[in-house]
Amino acid sequence: MKKLFVGNIPHSTTEAELRALFEPHGAIEQVSIVTDRDTGRSRGFAFVEMTDSGEAEKAIAALNGKELGGRALNINEARPKTDRGGPPRGGRSSGGGGGRDDYRGHARQPREPRW
Repeated sequence: MKKLFVGNIPHSTTEAELRALFEPHGAIEQVSIVTDRDTGRSRGFAFVEMTDSGEAEKAIAALNGKELGGRALNINEARPKTDRGGPPRGGRSSGGGGGRDDYRGHARQPREPRW
């Protein structure tokens, strides 16, 4: 089985349209269009899983660069998701913040008694 990345698809593309596009090139296991978590709208790319690796290679050769809805498709073998590093999106990065953390690496001066 081989998973293909299908990029630059029109946001209106349906799973049925992608299935119809790839089926002439071989058996399809699954089609999944990636959508935005908040809006539910297509993010402009999808994954197509084909049962035979040879057929998947032929589909890449035949369909990469082909137009769908006025957009040239970008099709290649899907790569595993890698850890991009850095802080999670939307999270706060470290740093900033006033108060006692500003003494990092320095000994604090003793305070005078208040009375």
